[in-house]
Parts: sequence; structure tokens; C-alpha cells
Amino acid sequence: MLALVAASLFRPAAAPARAGDDSTALVNPSKFFVKSLVQIDLAHDSARFPLHKGTFNGKTYWFILTEASDFGLARDLNINFAPKLANIAINCPDCVQTVTVSSSPDLKFGEAIVNFGGVPDFSPTRKLVPGPNGFPPLVAEPGAIGDAKYSPFIRIQGSDVIYNAPIVASGDGTFDVKTHTNTSDRALAIDIAPPAAPGHFEQSTIDLLVVHGFAAGQPILYTSTEASIPLAATIERATFVPRLQNASFLGGDDALGSARERIFLFANGQTGVESDQRQGLSHVILDGHAAEDASLDNAGLISALRNDGDALNVLGDVPSLADPRHANAYSPLWDAQVGQWTQKAVDQGLNKRQTDENQILNLAAQRPDLLTGLAGTGYGSSGFVINCPILAFTNELPGKDLVPLVPGAQG
Repeated sequence: MLALVAASLFRPAAAPARAGDDSTALVNPSKFFVKSLVQIDLAHDSARFPLHKGTFNGKTYWFILTEASDFGLARDLNINFAPKLANIAINCPDCVQTVTVSSSPDLKFGEAIVNFGGVPDFSPTRKLVPGPNGFPPLVAEPGAIGDAKYSPFIRIQGSDVIYNAPIVASGDGTFDVKTHTNTSDRALAIDIAPPAAPGHFEQSTIDLLVVHGFAAGQPILYTSTEASIPLAATIERATFVPRLQNASFLGGDDALGSARERIFLFANGQTGVESDQRQGLSHVILDGHAAEDASLDNAGLISALRNDGDALNVLGDVPSLADPRHANAYSPLWDAQVGQWTQKAVDQGLNKRQTDENQILNLAAQRPDLLTGLAGTGYGSSGFVINCPILAFTNELPGKDLVPLVPGAQG
């Protein structure tokens, strides 16, 4: 039995799955999960989001919307439905910030302004110094840090619906999309709309660097906006929000009270652009220009990431899965499962690219001689979360896991 499992997992592929589909620069909107997206441009590895205005202590802050815990409101806003977000405040009331909305008395078309209770500080300088093997890095300091009351998950006063509304920029003037002193470290371009003519509405937008990964064997795109530990926030180019560490709940997936879904990372997959099996944290640090600032001027970074230079993480349940149980188990708050290939796996070249949740869980259950948690610990939750809204797929719809779970593997 083990030999058959190993053969199915490690058989060389004639054409290894790629994270990107470069046949055209613009992804067809029919492949968008977040239907409100203006465009996804693979030539620049970016997704263009509607940008919404907020305030905090008299200063302007700008945010995006990607998920809602209510089906009807998610559909109305053309964003992802994520019912698990209704659980996020269990044992962590600070994981949700309550906001208010206001609009001018003469508003004819447009949006109310969101008044935040907490915000990120984008001014710190992001620093990442690779370690001898890439991961773990010698230095990892986030470029954005949430204040004592910031969470991207908001509840409008008077409503129970939870929205994923990450703040991605601040201010009304010039936006720094090169060194990111007032923008997300993934911000590539911002367009603030002029005042609208009578009877019209003008939409502001932001282009964010996407992340390439896999779900159910298919290449997908997402973006990273927050993480609960400095190391993850730095590698992900996300805002460090420590309170999310307590979101319900550590190791939670398809269980009562969970707001999390699983994302699978690999510490020491293959590296080097010559390897068609490259994947993981060492790979993105060494081959994906992870120590550099992301900007449209950094063509080398964008080219590397769009050509399989990303970590190529594997997402668990996503909204497109045919089984409603798993489709509705989607959450943008991902419970990180960092796997480490054993020396045996590395020596035998078995640390190959993985693209499917069930294949990874089967491998962890049946081959602990090949895949463990960090430093040889038991495989499972690594103790931190990342806010990663899924945006689109680039090839075929991820509709079904590649293999069923074997006995002893937790689904």
C-alpha cells in the first residue's frame, strides 16, 4: 500500500503543473472568484481592486473588500462568500473591529465612508535577509504593523455580518508604490478617481501584487494582506497583526467554531530556476527576489514571481469545489501548515512540488519518513495565520481534489 501511495505522489510528471498561465496577459473575468475585480494582469503580476475610502482620526485610509460572512451581501458586493468568518470573534473579540459608516447629506451616487477604530502603520522599512538555505531568514522585519485596535475583519455597528476589509494605503496625496512608506508592500499602482460628474460614480482602484499557488491540483491566484507573526508578514509582504494569532482557533479547519481554513507551505522544497519541481519558502526567498521591494520598476522580481518564483503554497477548501461542504468551508484566514521534507526525501529527490490538499494530508499521514512539521515535529498547524483572499484561477476550475483521503488522514 505504501509503495502505491509513494508511486502516485512522486511519479515524475510529463508536464509539471505551473502556477501561471501566460497565454494572455489579462485573465478572463469568468475565472475570477472576486467578481468585483477590475482586472488581473499577468504581465505585471497584479490584480486591480476597487478602492474604498475610510477615515481614522481625521486622516484618510483606503481599503479593499474581498469577503463577507453573509451570502446575499457577498453576492451583492461581488466578493467571496466566507461563512466561517462569522466565528472569528469566538474567544477573540479583538479579532473584529467595529466600525461606523457616514455619508454626506447630498450624496446621490457612491459609497459611505467607513470610520475605522484601528489602522496599520505602513512607515516601517521591510527587511528580509536570507539565511544560508534561504529559509529561515537571518532577519525578518515587517514593512507594515497594525496598531493596538487594527484588524482587517470589520463589523459595521448595528450588524452581525463580518467583512474582510484590509487597509492597503493611507493619505490623500502622493502614494509611495516603490518603497511603500504609506502603502501595502504589495501595492504597485493607485488611481484615485476625480470628483464625479452629476449622475455618475467614479471608482478609485489599486493594483496589488498577486500570489501564485495551487488548489485541488489547479493553479490559482490570491493576495496576502495580513499575518499574525513577523516572519510570515515579512515573507508575505503583509501587515503584521498579532491579535489574529488568537482567531478561532489554532489547528481549526472543518470543526465547530472554526474561522480558519488550511494553507500548506513547504520550508525546504526544491530551489533554482532549473528545477521544474521548485516550491516553498526557501525557493521564494532565494529565487523570488523576496528581499527586494515590489514595484512595477522591479521587472526582475515580477518576472521571477510570474514564472514560478512564488512559494507556490497549496490552499485547502476554496469556493469552487463541487462539494458544498468544502466550498462553504472556505475562509481567507488560513491556518498555516508548514511542512519540512526530511533529509531522506531531499537526498532521494522526493521533495517534489505538491498541488493538492488531500495528497499532502495523505503523505503526512503515511510517510512521516518523508514529510514532517518544522524541525521534525508532528505535521499540522504551525501556530500562525495569514489573511489571503483567493482571487482567481488561471487554467481549469479547481472543482475536486485529485485523490480521496486515506484512513488516518484528517480531512
